[in-house]
Amino acid sequence: MSAQHDPSLALRCLVTGATGIGAAVSLRLADLGHRVFVVSLDPGECRSLTGRLGERSAGFHAADLRAEDAAVAAFTAADQALGGLDLVVAVAGGSGRRFGDGPLHEVTLHAWEETLRLNLTTAFLTAREAVRRLRRTGGSLVLVGSVLATRPSPDLFGTHAYAAAKAAIGGLATTLASTYAPDGVRVNAVAPGLVRTPMARRAADDPVIQEYARRKQPLAAGMIEPGAVAAAVCAIGLAEGVTGQTVAVDGGWSVSEA
Repeated sequence: MSAQHDPSLALRCLVTGATGIGAAVSLRLADLGHRVFVVSLDPGECRSLTGRLGERSAGFHAADLRAEDAAVAAFTAADQALGGLDLVVAVAGGSGRRFGDGPLHEVTLHAWEETLRLNLTTAFLTAREAVRRLRRTGGSLVLVGSVLATRPSPDLFGTHAYAAAKAAIGGLATTLASTYAPDGVRVNAVAPGLVRTPMARRAADDPVIQEYARRKQPLAAGMIEPGAVAAAVCAIGLAEGVTGQTVAVDGGWSVSEA
């Protein structure tokens, strides 16, 4: 992960999000022999995931990562538990539909701001606290965007504030990678397609969306499993010499004509 890191040693990892992609990333890192500290909003979900991590768990901290003080406290707890950080994966986020996200002409300022807080402010605060620590020794940061940022589906997924937030994550990864490469810090992003997570329950229950997913994501024959995204996150997060990249993990969405 850095010039100082011995690859034979377990990495010190922080993952935000305790269900869906976040849980899959944590479990994969643990399977690879690394130590994992979980940060997420729901303490029950955090506790459940850390139980599944077993001896590879370094603990958890329940925090609303939209709030600056909470984000700082979470990273302080991770520092104390792990003695430093080598890899940070920022998954926390979600749909803004409950705030009123949708087509731009219908979006209120409240819906816009709340959706960006949930998806972009969380990424900003996680990235900032990660970079402040990773600059000391080098390391890796992976952000999670969305295929909808660059390959929209206006009829089925017309949530414009969410798409804007996820598009900004790609730009953030690029500029952070450029700025902090001299410090030995790598920053990349993944852009998942339609993944089988708690956030995607609406899609999972909609036969029209399911048929669309079968055509649009032919490699997955429908919705992508979280483990497939976790595999890509870990690969790019652990790959020495790779920085400033956004990798689509979309089952073929971005190259299909559905």
